[in-house]
Amino acid sequence: MPKIFRPNNKESLLLSKIESSKERDRRLSINMVREHGDALGNAIAMKLVENKIVETRSKNSLEEQITNKLNELGKADDFDIDYKIAPYRNLISNPNLVSLFITAFVLENLINHKDVVDIYGSDDEVYHCINKQIMKFLPE
Repeated sequence: MPKIFRPNNKESLLLSKIESSKERDRRLSINMVREHGDALGNAIAMKLVENKIVETRSKNSLEEQITNKLNELGKADDFDIDYKIAPYRNLISNPNLVSLFITAFVLENLINHKDVVDIYGSDDEVYHCINKQIMKFLPE
């Protein structure tokens, strides 16, 4: 006979706190993108080129593409965001939403851009390079 799971009040409260914490982090990240999209796009593009992860003919074009994607993220609904990051959700434990979104963009779409020669490194390396820049803009 299967065991019936009946969460008690403490478990329900803990699960609720975890979910609300995740939702708060999500909103905070998206608000940060709305406020600092241009500076963030510049920082990410610069680091991708400096770390030789993305080889491009035009750094300005790369920056423009990333900034446009960040602006799109600020206006996107939850379903579109979740759909875009779904293949990369298990890339690392406890990932940042914005970092995953931009990583997915770089790995899936930016590779086909006319000014991008090639993208080097693993998915993890791309994510960590992007995430380091994003963490500089998030409040503690």
